[in-house]
Amino acid sequence: MWYLRLALGLVAFLFFGLSHAQEANPLAELAWQRGPSEAIIGDKATIKVPAGYVFLGAADTKKFMEANQNVSSGHEYLLAPDNLQWFSLFSFDPIGYVKDNDTIDADAVLDTVREGTKQGNEERKRRGWPTMSIVGWRFKPHYDRDSKLLEWAFIGRDDSTGSDVINYNTRLLGRSGVMQVVLVSDPGILDTASATLKTMLTDGYQFAPGEKYSEFKQGDHVAEYGLAALVAGGAAAVAAKKGVFAVIGAFLAAAWKFVFAIVIGAIAWLKALFGKKKSQ
Repeated sequence: MWYLRLALGLVAFLFFGLSHAQEANPLAELAWQRGPSEAIIGDKATIKVPAGYVFLGAADTKKFMEANQNVSSGHEYLLAPDNLQWFSLFSFDPIGYVKDNDTIDADAVLDTVREGTKQGNEERKRRGWPTMSIVGWRFKPHYDRDSKLLEWAFIGRDDSTGSDVINYNTRLLGRSGVMQVVLVSDPGILDTASATLKTMLTDGYQFAPGEKYSEFKQGDHVAEYGLAALVAGGAAAVAAKKGVFAVIGAFLAAAWKFVFAIVIGAIAWLKALFGKKKSQ
């Protein structure tokens, strides 16, 4: 794809043109945790980092996000293969216990997100970022009751380039809220990347003691919405039902991650960095 090749050239210039020193690259300053290891996601969960994968704590994930012109809450954690062909972002939303007995109307959710994205574009314009359009579903919402895992993926389109952007979303339900997981990947490898991530979540992720969905007790805080609203933006979607689309718009403006092109430009550097550390 020509736009990715162009981005690769531009990023290679920015990353390597001014200096070949490792410290000139902002990614070199981040505290990468390499697998095999176990990573801690705040005080809510842990996940196994396999060999060939890397993890960033909240402070370094924020630096990573801001370097790629993305809004960061400061409470996100990054997990990715060490060549950054794709990466995932983890953040916990303390909304309470989400009852999982509702059904999801995929068409209604899509309409809500499209309207919210229009509002979100106003925020993106103010920030000088490209606007987005929602093309449709890449994966319709699916909920696994056994693993308490909800997943879906929208196809978005960058209006300035016409290129498609897909964010694959996962929500892991816990006792006091949900762990939000967003996968950022090139569409060409999304199927492989999402399957790999799902395996890592089902085999290596677990909530901390006392935070598991099964540990719910009477008197615990219960979320004000269910599965369908989680797909449409959580609390923002609830506001949208009342006609306040600006709320969901602001949420969606920050939710889309335009980072893949920049990550592509760092692949060669990361291979050299992690290869060097391995040999040492």
